[in-house]
Amino acid sequence: MPWQRRTERLILRRWLDSDRSPFADLNADEEVRRHFVGLLTREESDASIDRFEAGFDSRGYGLWAVERRDTGEFIGFTGLNPMPAGIPGEGGVEIGWRLAREHWGHGFATEAALESLRFAFDELGLSHVNSITALSNTRSRSVMERIGMRQHGLFEHPAVPVGNPLREHVRYVVGALP
Repeated sequence: MPWQRRTERLILRRWLDSDRSPFADLNADEEVRRHFVGLLTREESDASIDRFEAGFDSRGYGLWAVERRDTGEFIGFTGLNPMPAGIPGEGGVEIGWRLAREHWGHGFATEAALESLRFAFDELGLSHVNSITALSNTRSRSVMERIGMRQHGLFEHPAVPVGNPLREHVRYVVGALP
């Protein structure tokens, strides 16, 4: 399996130790984390990277670090991960992304996500890919629609506390459903 993918403007690659600090900064940004329950500490961010890397080693896919080709700057992540337990689509594969705020609005999330889908369908042979987000996350929902995903129902995310406005989530799917 290739551990690096390239698009016109981006490199999707395995994680480097030098990604840890900017990833922690991204996860400590209230605007970036607006549609998640809470900010992440440096230790939680580092543990996320460790899980992402373990996913590559155990499954052959995971969440890539995203780097700009023109500057070499780390800007976030995209890629594939198993769907969380206890929600619609459980047992399937999810596409996700998270970018530092200063890189929003330039088409980077869409570009990176499209490359992740090419990998999912062309190299992993998946029949469909899911994505989930808080219903209120219109920016991510717009990316989902731009990459060809269609809404496939609402649900309450069991990991979000009852009464929290982020509990209501939406699932999107691209490809043939099983």
